[in-house]
Amino acid sequence: MQSPKRYLITAALPYANGLKHIGHLAGAYLPADIYVRYLRSQKRDVVFVCGSDEHGTAIPIQAMKENTTPQAIIDKYHGIMKSNFEDLGISFDVYDRTSSPLHHETSQEFFTRLNDAGELETKETEQYFDEAANTFLADRYIKGTCPNCGFTGAYGDQCEKCGTTLSPDELINPVSTLSGQPPIKKKTTHWYLPLDRHEEFLRQWIIGEHSQDWRANVVGQCKSWIDGGLQARAVTRDLDWGIKVPLESARGKVLYVWFDAPIGYISATKQWGLNTGKDWRPYWEDKDTKLVHFIGKDNIVFHCIIFPIMLKLHGNILPDNVPSNEFLNLEGDKMSTSRNWKLDMQDYLDDFVKKENGGPQMVDALRYYLTQIAPETKDSEFTWKGFQDAVNNELVAIFGNFVNRAFVLMHKLTAGKVPPLHGDRTDDKDQAMIADIQLAKNKIETLLEGYKFREAQFEVIDLARKGNRYMQEKEPWIKAKKLGDGAETDEEQRSAQQEIDNTLHICLQLCANLAIFIHPFLPNTAKKMMYLMKVVDKMLDWDNAGKMKLLSVGYSLRAPELLFRKIEDMEIQEQIDKLKNNSVPAAGSLPETIAEVEKPATTPVKQEIVFDDFAKIDLRVGTIISAEKVEKADKLLKLSIDLGFETRTIVSGIALHFKPEEVIGRQVVVVVNLAPRKMRGIESNGMILMAEDNQGKLHFVQPENMVNAGAGVS
Repeated sequence: MQSPKRYLITAALPYANGLKHIGHLAGAYLPADIYVRYLRSQKRDVVFVCGSDEHGTAIPIQAMKENTTPQAIIDKYHGIMKSNFEDLGISFDVYDRTSSPLHHETSQEFFTRLNDAGELETKETEQYFDEAANTFLADRYIKGTCPNCGFTGAYGDQCEKCGTTLSPDELINPVSTLSGQPPIKKKTTHWYLPLDRHEEFLRQWIIGEHSQDWRANVVGQCKSWIDGGLQARAVTRDLDWGIKVPLESARGKVLYVWFDAPIGYISATKQWGLNTGKDWRPYWEDKDTKLVHFIGKDNIVFHCIIFPIMLKLHGNILPDNVPSNEFLNLEGDKMSTSRNWKLDMQDYLDDFVKKENGGPQMVDALRYYLTQIAPETKDSEFTWKGFQDAVNNELVAIFGNFVNRAFVLMHKLTAGKVPPLHGDRTDDKDQAMIADIQLAKNKIETLLEGYKFREAQFEVIDLARKGNRYMQEKEPWIKAKKLGDGAETDEEQRSAQQEIDNTLHICLQLCANLAIFIHPFLPNTAKKMMYLMKVVDKMLDWDNAGKMKLLSVGYSLRAPELLFRKIEDMEIQEQIDKLKNNSVPAAGSLPETIAEVEKPATTPVKQEIVFDDFAKIDLRVGTIISAEKVEKADKLLKLSIDLGFETRTIVSGIALHFKPEEVIGRQVVVVVNLAPRKMRGIESNGMILMAEDNQGKLHFVQPENMVNAGAGVS
């Protein structure tokens, strides 16, 4: 398949109302950067755009919290985010902002073209109005009692205690957050984008054309929206902060942030054109451009349904793909800014990169682990122990170890120079290693083209693992000892030296290839390897991958330097303690007494039963003797449980909370007379009892001390 003439890559515009955490980094920016670096290494025409999203109600609300102005808020967080991305190696061609005059102009032109073409419609509705403040109220400026849980501080769009999505009309006793007074209903006119007119186009484009090449979560969510019937969506709102609607009849109204934000990709591309003196228009108007949006799953509807309709109506190209990631959790819980259960990019930079033993290697350490656990198809989890294991057991012990050993042995056995390859002396192990290097290029390239970054990075590390195994099997240091003994004949010594030469020649050529392959993922590591090999960055061109003559015979290389350092237990414990000590309860649920700290959110009590109903349940203590993941079922573990009188197979939905090896040997309470049920083709004979805390974490219900398997529970 012929490559597109050019590429335009976007990453979701981050909201400029606070610091961004590593979940954001893993969701959109790091995978986009990996893809872009790969495209650049292929010398493709690619532009990578992003910028701060600086409109919407969250900005003035944050300004009120910090007792400052909206402009001060966006200036503050735009600068921090731009710096964080640069420090973590995210290589945007332009990082713009939606408060720029160019973006305002571009958004207003976009609105005007759609409105003049009759693609927008107006509707008169009643909305809440604060008479004291003399302004219409956005959802977040209205508070009241949640109809679902009774929390008195719920917002007009969501209850932050129970998480229910709301509308202002659902709130009980609503009041304005501006004046504290109950608002009134007042008529107002707004412009709408009638999404329902475009259902057939979307169905054919997404489900018809892209059901196979887009990720299943993207297609599935879009299909659900379309099947449910699309509704007209307002593109304007009554608000002071935002881009003014360019109509005399729309004074006091601004463009809704969801409408202007994605246009930020276009205005950012325009700004790139101004910065470079290049024509921006082909990147949005020429069908020979491949447009790819990298986003998190909460942005699917905007990038796959709403923005494509806008682009189509405006005469722009449509996205070729929208790789959307799921969410990244942290230490067994969802990341939450309000509860301070998060790891901000700034905090990681302060704690690991900007310290004495930090630097670029610790940037790459984070990039590596986030790619290893990337939530490409399902939610994944960052744990500090997992981070430590990934760095120490893979980057240090596999990748860094191989490169270091190759350089040490070269300086020790071949005078610090690249030895020759004696073709007539290569054996099966040599040929197999050369073949693995050559095959790796196609494997990694195919995975990167398919947006499978986790698997692609694994292939790079696996190639280094094969290099370690090859070196261990060849044992050049053993052959060198024999040379020193002087017991061999001249021919035997020549043969031994040629074997040493061949081994180290192949290992050094593998090092050069590893630098090319690792570069999209760990750019700082590749740069340091270039320094050690005394070669220019041009060697990182993808065309060079898989070649066995990247380092010239007789060329002197620098002395070895460690690529990575180990992460110490103390560092990990400090981070875990910091996370736990700094976390706070969810908004609206601050405990008034110590007892309330332990009091979980409760679900309604079920219908009353009598003792005879309960007496029918047979509860026994069992011991888990084996556990394994159920194939193609993220939540299920297949357990073998010793009940004393027999061993039962029970399928339990605890896989997101416990690894198989963590549950073996535990005693559990089992409902043993529950009718068998097939789950994923496995007959489950019983159910284990679990308790769920107020964070959604499961805990075993088990006896205080070990008892005999099969003991009754009463």
